[in-house]
Amino acid sequence: MFERQRIDRGAILYDPRRVREPGPALFEPDALRAQGTVAEARGGRGSILFLEIGGRRWVLRRYLRGGMAMHVVRDRYLWLGEERTRSFREMRLLGELGRRGLPVPVPVAARYRRGLLSYRAELITERLAGVESLSALVATGRMDDARWAAVGRCLRRFHDAGVQHADLNSDNIQLDEAGEVWVLDFDRGRIREPGHWRQRVLNRLARSIAKRNPGATGWQAGFAVLRLAHDA
Repeated sequence: MFERQRIDRGAILYDPRRVREPGPALFEPDALRAQGTVAEARGGRGSILFLEIGGRRWVLRRYLRGGMAMHVVRDRYLWLGEERTRSFREMRLLGELGRRGLPVPVPVAARYRRGLLSYRAELITERLAGVESLSALVATGRMDDARWAAVGRCLRRFHDAGVQHADLNSDNIQLDEAGEVWVLDFDRGRIREPGHWRQRVLNRLARSIAKRNPGATGWQAGFAVLRLAHDA
């Protein structure tokens, strides 16, 4: 059960089993760096921070726009109410997926801060240990048929549950050395009735592999294995 904390111009939704009274400073990059809790930063403008706090390893992600919109307003979204903020929606969706036993990061806390007509948002999840992205594994030629099939079976679990990923790319699929698979980044994801959208999600994934790994060869045969495992 998540709890809500009111803050100036916004609110925090958090799991009290993982963090107590989180406070706004938990989401502020400058404050976190000053405390020495930032282990690594990735993404444009440090949109992703890997944190180490009291033996806990978390990931802080800022919501940023992509596409043409990023050149106009990078980190603001239209205010339509608290429960429609991207951070709160993803936090609740991850909680539901975890309760269903699906392999997703554990949500820790989410925040939004309002302006007049817009808001900014962040999400903290537990960091997965010992994983690499599908993109990295393809680029280094370490995706064998067993791993491709594992990804296909994992995605089928999500699709059988009606979970539609809004941006399934090869960076959002993570595997460990044992071949276990996790799926990340459920911003704008939703649960809906199964349908043709499932194949569109797979097609999007194939395009992302080709785009992120333009020099890679042989992945098409592996992706065929993924589809067979998904459709079995």
